[in-house]
Amino acid sequence: MILYIALIISLLVNIFLSWYLATVLRKFLYISENMSDLFLLLKSFGAFVKSLYSMDSYYGEPLIQELVYKTKEVIGEMESFRDIFEATLDEELEEELDAAAAPQEAT
Repeated sequence: MILYIALIISLLVNIFLSWYLATVLRKFLYISENMSDLFLLLKSFGAFVKSLYSMDSYYGEPLIQELVYKTKEVIGEMESFRDIFEATLDEELEEELDAAAAPQEAT
């Protein structure tokens, strides 16, 4: 009799833990997808600011230069978080952003 009660309790605990694990993994995947999107958005913004800074009318503007510097800092911080959530990175989009930013970094 005690064995059956222990078996039922164990079964209920296992069902609850399986449900909890599935819920936590769904939340992790959601956060991972949004973190990846946010990183790519910031990287795109950084490329835009660099292209703006390289324009003749804005070249040498100290505020835009500071914006470029701060954007690089934010992207650096996001890269450390991105490494945690590598499961859902959009590699193709990231490669396109890298290719678009490479000619601007050379100047």
